[in-house]
Amino acid sequence: SVPRGQTEAAQATGLTYVQAMRYIVLPQAVKIVIPPLSNQFINLVKNSSVLSVFAGLDLMYFADSVASSTLATFDTYIFVALFYLALTLPLSYMALHFERKWARSG
Repeated sequence: SVPRGQTEAAQATGLTYVQAMRYIVLPQAVKIVIPPLSNQFINLVKNSSVLSVFAGLDLMYFADSVASSTLATFDTYIFVALFYLALTLPLSYMALHFERKWARSG
C-alpha cells in the first residue's frame, strides 16, 4: 500500500534497495499495518477458545453447561461477558498504545 514512487524516489536519491526499504518504505508500511493487525489480534483472542483450563472447553460452551445446570443464566452470562471484557480491554489499550507510538501520522 506504499506507493511505488516512494521506492523509485529513494533509489533516485542514491539509496540502495535495502536502504530504501529500511528508511522509506517499511516505516510507512508499519504506520499503515498497525491498526488492522491489532484489531485482528483482538478478534483472534475473542474468537478462540480462551479458557483451555476447563479441559479444553470453550468459555461459552462451559457457560451454557453451567447455565443449564444451575438455571442462573443471567449471572453466568454476565460473568462470561465481564471475563471477556477483562481479557480484551488490556489488549485494546495495548493496541491503542502501539497505534499512537508507531502509527503516528506525522
